[in-house]
Amino acid sequence: MYDIKALYEATSVQHAIELLQEHPEAQILAGGSDVLVQVREGRRAGVELVSIYMLDELRGVSIDEEENIRIGSLTSFSHITNDPIIQKYINVLGEAVDMVGGPQIRAIGTIGGNTCNGVTSADSASTLTAWEAIIEITGPEGVRRVPIKDFYIKAKVVDLKPGEIQTAILIPKSSYDRCYGHYIKYAMRNALDITTTGCSVNVRLTEDKKKIERVRIAYGVAAPIPMRAYTAEEFLNGKTINEKNIKKFSEMVLEDVNPRNSWRASRALRRHISVVMAERALRDSIEQAGGVING
Repeated sequence: MYDIKALYEATSVQHAIELLQEHPEAQILAGGSDVLVQVREGRRAGVELVSIYMLDELRGVSIDEEENIRIGSLTSFSHITNDPIIQKYINVLGEAVDMVGGPQIRAIGTIGGNTCNGVTSADSASTLTAWEAIIEITGPEGVRRVPIKDFYIKAKVVDLKPGEIQTAILIPKSSYDRCYGHYIKYAMRNALDITTTGCSVNVRLTEDKKKIERVRIAYGVAAPIPMRAYTAEEFLNGKTINEKNIKKFSEMVLEDVNPRNSWRASRALRRHISVVMAERALRDSIEQAGGVING
């Protein structure tokens, strides 16, 4: 049974903002793969909902005038995985969201809903963090853009003010140009399971393919919010591609990751997994970029 007090259907982004102002306790309904489950379970009993599901203007992937990859917040996971722009420039994001739930969830679930939930286990979160995504938010005061590292405030809390909705996710050209990445999800099962720990790495190599020009690594479920391992990044940037540096990089992620104990995995296991995933994801990223790992 769905205990919903009221459901309002937005006809435009501006209309959605007006509805949220008129009904300050209302919550946004996008794909509904999370919200409706929570309503059914009684965790959001008596809720008011503002549906933005019919706003096609918030769907699709494009490259804007600033050469950002622009992903509308209502774009489904399955659309992202199969989109030619994603496949060409940031295929790892498509691979990451293809690990969300089952086919039905991926067809209805949206990238905006995945990030606005504010959970560190979201499969898109670590990859978007590693690719330095920018969150576009539209509200009563207009449009503002927030780096994803600032969008996540604390567990299950994001930077959305009253009357605001997330309208897009942007990947700057400086974050995707000549970059190649890999995402690893560790979970109890291969499908239909929440991430125990997730790791996303991407690299840009020098022209001669012998050095790491730039590396980014981010984790989910290694802290209360998605996080970068800056110490490891700083170590590897500009370094020669070899076994010693790869091993050192993977060990240095422990300077930043701070996972918790839970019934899914102990803190000690998550720290161990973090090192293993960092090395594997880095190796794959380097190979995709055309690099050769020497002894």
